[in-house]
Amino acid sequence: MKEKIIKNNVYTLRSERGVTQQDFADAIGVTRQTIIAIEKGNYTPSVLLALQIAQYFKKPVEEIFQITK
Repeated sequence: MKEKIIKNNVYTLRSERGVTQQDFADAIGVTRQTIIAIEKGNYTPSVLLALQIAQYFKKPVEEIFQITK
């Protein structure tokens, strides 16, 4: 069975809004290092954090995070 990887559009969405990593981190209550790790794909957020990110961008979670093989 192939390993499933979660890809995300956080960097693109944040950049389109013109928001810094720090401002985004402050808005959702995490550190800038967490945002960096999510954007690089080195950290998969919890369901709660994924929902907070989706709420911030006003998009469904599925538009931000996708499972790939």
